[in-house]
Amino acid sequence: MNQVYVGTSGFSYPTWKPGFYPAGTPPREFLRFYAERLNSVELNTTGYRLPEEERFRHWAEETPDGFRFAVKMPHPNRLGAFSERVRALGEKLGPVRIVVQQARDEAFLTRLLDSLDPELQWAFDFRNESWAGAETGRAAVVNALDGDAPFRYVRLREPPYDEDALAGWAERLRPLVDQGTRLYIYFKHENEPLAPAYAARMLELLGGAQ
Repeated sequence: MNQVYVGTSGFSYPTWKPGFYPAGTPPREFLRFYAERLNSVELNTTGYRLPEEERFRHWAEETPDGFRFAVKMPHPNRLGAFSERVRALGEKLGPVRIVVQQARDEAFLTRLLDSLDPELQWAFDFRNESWAGAETGRAAVVNALDGDAPFRYVRLREPPYDEDALAGWAERLRPLVDQGTRLYIYFKHENEPLAPAYAARMLELLGGAQ
């Protein structure tokens, strides 16, 4: 079973034509074309406006078996509605990323952990350094390669990445692959279609199936 999922932050970028999407590809065909070449995508738009269930179902229908969506959650006060709606992705639902902007607050973290649906995969994206070393149980922490979560969530946000840089990351991640830990890896979107090229190369380096 494939354990390595690599993609980009978003897919709906007209500036990726013709370098990634063929010239003339209509936006409605972007996801289908993308999913033929990469096996995961990070959705950020869901963090700003929660789509209807039909939109999630449509995304799932547009992608092949084995594809995974990493989904950004809106504000934690919408946790219940979000958890229910995102299930429309079915087996194609990957981890849910929760961005935490505030400084460390153990009571807040405890309440949040207690409210998370245990059937979903969760990843905390802490934006304040005070959270370093926080205990999150089976929820992953973005860019932390250790912890008790059954998967790791890596966001590579400092392009450009030459071959040496990609190989270096692959070397760091290889032990996790060898021990059977699922990996979700996403490259930052740029106007030029560099991110999908980085993602495709990382899949090759880590032996991920497409």
